[in-house]
Amino acid sequence: MSSTQVQGKDAPTNPRGIPFAPFVDKVEDYVSSRAEVDGTMKSFQEMISKYQFMEVNTQRRSAGLKDKIPDIQKTLDTVQFLKTREPDADPLEATFELNDTLYAKAHVPYTDEVYLWLGANVMLAYPIPEAEELLQGKLDAAKTTLANCEEDLDFLREQITTLEVATARVYNWDVTRKRKEKTELGDYGKGEMEGKQIAPNG
Repeated sequence: MSSTQVQGKDAPTNPRGIPFAPFVDKVEDYVSSRAEVDGTMKSFQEMISKYQFMEVNTQRRSAGLKDKIPDIQKTLDTVQFLKTREPDADPLEATFELNDTLYAKAHVPYTDEVYLWLGANVMLAYPIPEAEELLQGKLDAAKTTLANCEEDLDFLREQITTLEVATARVYNWDVTRKRKEKTELGDYGKGEMEGKQIAPNG
């Protein structure tokens, strides 16, 4: 099999479309001669690099979600608390964060709407029930995406290991074939020498 056929277009994938790495059970299924070894091993190394690139990006995405989920949960908890308040309730005294080291106090009267940051310096007012629904949806989506990231990371590590094993098998196969060829060549040369007879002098 040519090295360009190691992973076809219709190769099976995981649910996010990441292809499975080829499992090398018999090296002869991937290389038919020593001339194809270098190309096959280069193809395996290229695939390892692609999987490692996807692994790094998935790790970054996972880390971002792990930072983001607690913030969404905290905001949702606040909205759900405000939802329980009665119109005639006394204003709340709250301490809120201005930045990492600066906090301020505020009196929060009853309200039936909240303002949510949507990103890109955009803030919109939402009725509390709509804000709760929006935040719950974002929280559920973030948790699902995080679970997918963790699953993809495990999958990517498995594919990298599979390809490392495949590379080792092809390399060992090449070494074995090289030794065999060398032995056969030596036996052939030895046989020729033994077959020659030295003619006696006059």
